[in-house]
Amino acid sequence: MERAISVLDIGHKFENRVVLEHINLEIAKGEIFGLLGPSGAGKTTLIKLLTGQLKPVTGRAVILGRDASKLSGQDYSQIGIMMDHFGLYDRLSCYDNLKLFAKIYNIPKEKIGEALERVGLADAGKTTVMNLSKGMRSRLLFARALMRSPSILFLDEPTSGLDPLTAQELHKLILQQRKDGVAVFLTTHNMAEAEKLCDNIALLHQGRIVEQGSPVEICRRYNHQKKIRIHLQDGTDMELPHDKSITSVLENYLKKGVLETIHSTEPNLETVFMELTGRRLE
Repeated sequence: MERAISVLDIGHKFENRVVLEHINLEIAKGEIFGLLGPSGAGKTTLIKLLTGQLKPVTGRAVILGRDASKLSGQDYSQIGIMMDHFGLYDRLSCYDNLKLFAKIYNIPKEKIGEALERVGLADAGKTTVMNLSKGMRSRLLFARALMRSPSILFLDEPTSGLDPLTAQELHKLILQQRKDGVAVFLTTHNMAEAEKLCDNIALLHQGRIVEQGSPVEICRRYNHQKKIRIHLQDGTDMELPHDKSITSVLENYLKKGVLETIHSTEPNLETVFMELTGRRLE
């Protein structure tokens, strides 16, 4: 697949504090890539490096074939960024916020209505930002990021603080971007969100990537127990070895109709992160 982002041994520090070390990543077009790590791990700093807001101390990043530290206005027209709630003007309406953004970046005005429609805010165009819920603010930021019809979309903790229903609505919008061939770079500390959305992830701890791959591959890699847990209708719970020796046992339970649930013991991303770092993803 065609690469959208290449990160080549990037390192960065603020004064004497190292925040990123030896970061190497490849992200394809039409891929949702998740960078997972707790607050302070360096996730936002990496986005700023990839979008040219900061220059790396070592290494380099390549965005759509261009050095990230030398991006031009034309390059930025292909990049959408959603970071926290920066750049929203509380006293302006949703429409006027996007109108101002469109004027700065020479985006046709018809894109404003299209963007509001795509994120479900078509009826909130005249509502001032100060009167929006947190979820609606997040959708407005997402709309602004989509106005450029980007080839790459950077989302920094896009569902942080949102209720589950609102987060689910935002997930649908993110998944649609993948269908449209957009490369999505997502930072999160939400393990369930990463497992649901991401094709590939990297686990970031104290500025270093400690593991990367697809969520399923990573969890299988750390499946040390390799057991199957079953629950019978009479309330019995059993753990069996995950190999062919249990075939006849399972077949017998299935024939009798007493097997209620069956689960393998692969860890989730939270468990893997704790094993690698000794701390939780929060």
